[in-house]
Amino acid sequence: MENMEFSLKKIFMERAIQLARNGLGTTSPNPMVGCVIEKNGVVISEGWHYKFGMNHAEVEAINKIKDNNSFVNSTLYVTLEPCIHFGKTSPCVDLIIKKKIPIVVIGIRDPYQKVNGLGIKKLINNGIKVVENFLEDQCLVLNKRFFTFHKKNRPYIILKWAQSNDGFIYSSNRKNKWISGENARQLNHKWRSEEDSILVGKKTVLNDNPKLNVRKWDGKNPVRIFIDKKLNIPDSYFVLDGTQKTIIFTEKNKKNKKNIEYICLSFKKELIKNILNQLYRRNIQSLIVEGGKNTLENFIKENMWDECRVFVCNTTLKCGIESPIIKGKMLKSVNIGKDILFYFSR
Repeated sequence: MENMEFSLKKIFMERAIQLARNGLGTTSPNPMVGCVIEKNGVVISEGWHYKFGMNHAEVEAINKIKDNNSFVNSTLYVTLEPCIHFGKTSPCVDLIIKKKIPIVVIGIRDPYQKVNGLGIKKLINNGIKVVENFLEDQCLVLNKRFFTFHKKNRPYIILKWAQSNDGFIYSSNRKNKWISGENARQLNHKWRSEEDSILVGKKTVLNDNPKLNVRKWDGKNPVRIFIDKKLNIPDSYFVLDGTQKTIIFTEKNKKNKKNIEYICLSFKKELIKNILNQLYRRNIQSLIVEGGKNTLENFIKENMWDECRVFVCNTTLKCGIESPIIKGKMLKSVNIGKDILFYFSR
């Protein structure tokens, strides 16, 4: 009987996790949260946090139920501890108490200092039975960006590059600058839409004149970030066109322009750490680092990365700039068109 009860709980929480993933790329700086309300083993409502500033998952699920009698003997499953503070929306805890939902199953505590156990405490103090840390590991992975930001005081960092099958990421002799195939490039644009920001070094901008936006996928553009110590990037380049929010790290003082912020830093020591501190202050919770080699290697050297995604492509360059070397744990590899995508964790 106990195993059956656990299995049912697992089904409902896994459904809440599945729902939460719908918010990838739209909820930041809020976490992704899913909610399921169950009664007598049957789901009677569900919801997820659609977008920052909109209703939280618990509110979405509760508001779909019009008859308050339906909450009698019900259980609410939520992937993250319900909020107790006023922000863009009212506290979810207060609504749960108001509806007299008797049992709340929570995936993991919210690390945000204004919550962090206070929501659970208030639920218990109001006579609600709380089950904590149910499928905790899965709920932690779900919001790895949010937890990294609040526990390590920096963005979640993804390193990404494409390399030829003989180990090069760039060759000046190649007429077509693309190493990866069309499918891989589309996937890369999907990734951009899911993260808060994207960073490249000066040489990458000068060599490729990239737009660093989302064109091959439907989604928001990330904040463009690049490192230009002496401000050598010409104003005619795409990254300075003012069409999306852009941050430039430099050692020179320059007045900000529309959608462009210049941040003056010392380049003598701890450059990567100082950059991440500035991004943390601006509430940027995730970062993709796309190159070039020196920039990627600086993040690797400083051990400032959480995962790495490497396309090994169906292309031979024979010479050029060799790819960085990553020594993390390889999680998996998948075929993307004619290319192979390798995932690593630190």
